[in-house]
Amino acid sequence: MPITSSAKKALRSSKRKRVFNLKRKGEMNNTIKEYKKLVLAKKEDEAKKLLPKLQKSIDKAVKTGLIKKNTAARKKSRLMKKLSVAR
Repeated sequence: MPITSSAKKALRSSKRKRVFNLKRKGEMNNTIKEYKKLVLAKKEDEAKKLLPKLQKSIDKAVKTGLIKKNTAARKKSRLMKKLSVAR
């Protein structure tokens, strides 16, 4: 347990940040799962409609520092590739 007041404050803020990070990561992963299901089910039109939401969730994760920029680029690239290969 933290002893100094600054360490106590850091613990409080990290708990708050953890909640936000878990929420953002969950949204991103759920969107990715939904997209992959649509691609596997050969529902290209619906998958294309989901693309802006997918890119937005990944970009927000980068903006808040949840994932790195290159990781996001790799994820987006691979997900786009799945759509083009499924055709």
